Amino acid sequence: MAVVAEKQKDILYVKMLGGFSMSFNGKTIAGSSKSSISQNNALLQILIHSRDKGVTRDRLEELLFGDREVDNAHHSLRSVIYNAKKYLEKAGLPKVNYIISEKDAFYWTDEIEVKEDAYEFEQLYIEAGKEADPVKRLESYLNASYKYGGEFLPMQTNNVWAVRECMRYEQIFADCVEKASEILRENQDYERMRELGQYASVIAPLSDWESLTMEALVRMRRYDDAARLYEHTVNYYLNELGIHPSGKIIEWFEHLGKGISHQHSMIEDIQDDLEGNDDLAEGGFLCIYPVFQGIYRSNRRLIDRTGTSSCLMLCTILDGKGNPMKEGTVLDRLSERLIESACCSVRRGDTICSYGKGQCLILLVNTTREDCAVVQQRISKNFIVGRQRISIKYDIRTVSPDEKAAFRKSS
Repeated sequence: MAVVAEKQKDILYVKMLGGFSMSFNGKTIAGSSKSSISQNNALLQILIHSRDKGVTRDRLEELLFGDREVDNAHHSLRSVIYNAKKYLEKAGLPKVNYIISEKDAFYWTDEIEVKEDAYEFEQLYIEAGKEADPVKRLESYLNASYKYGGEFLPMQTNNVWAVRECMRYEQIFADCVEKASEILRENQDYERMRELGQYASVIAPLSDWESLTMEALVRMRRYDDAARLYEHTVNYYLNELGIHPSGKIIEWFEHLGKGISHQHSMIEDIQDDLEGNDDLAEGGFLCIYPVFQGIYRSNRRLIDRTGTSSCLMLCTILDGKGNPMKEGTVLDRLSERLIESACCSVRRGDTICSYGKGQCLILLVNTTREDCAVVQQRISKNFIVGRQRISIKYDIRTVSPDEKAAFRKSS
């Protein structure tokens, strides 16, 4: 006897995290960048997302029309609702009353089942918080974390309601990752912690989740991988975004240095490894910011003991009007040239690092402020080509002996 396959239930799938799309019976009915910001879809986004509580007429008009001058808001709303219904019917949805009006409020119909990713993400989060068993709680938080697909309705940045929901979901995602990572840390399950950190870094950039990946790598003693991740992260933040990485990332870089262990060796071999091929390098020592920070602090202590002075110089590229240059491919090229110019303009004992787009830091050892003028001339000469109107602004601070340190030494 032949088995008759049960007809699959008609479901409207709605994506609102990381973008907007709707599909019905395998057919995408909305999803392009233009359609996602049309009034039809703006109406559907609001009603579907608020389908449990509905939306009052006044609130719906406010969300759809905002501060725009509309002659007759009620008439305009009826027109948008009518067009949305025709749009859904033409897209192939069953002919039902999609948008229901009751007591001056509007609701999405119960006749068409909806699966919305934002709603399901939040439900997973709520269920995870209620789970008593730690194993199941971890899986629930991980499921919720991986369900999060990115910013809520990223095309609707001009709509206050969407921006507020976006911020709320970002906080829920952060809480999911934090709680999952706490359990993974307790279980010493660092491989899954690494995977979670990598996912979070991609899906929620600029949220410092790289520190979670780095922590996992350090705890697994994968120091080379952690060092490469750190260097990539610092370069990305400084060179691509023009901002400094957070304290959490710096903190785990310090943990990285403390955690590295080596086999017993002869001091001659260690010295050779430390020096590498640096004896062949000319000009200043170029390094990443945390290394620069360590060199600065070491030099600061040396100054307290010897009484000598050094200078900290910040070089900033300025445009033809004397303002810091704006981001772009031109600034990228000029930033590289600034570093090259600085490296060949200072002594081998001086230290240089990139500090955001269009800036670099230089630590000039055993140098006075008067000597800095010579260094500035060299850098500008090497940097400025032809009749370029760009220039470099130099800010200098003297690194002098600390009076408190001198007092502690004398006492």
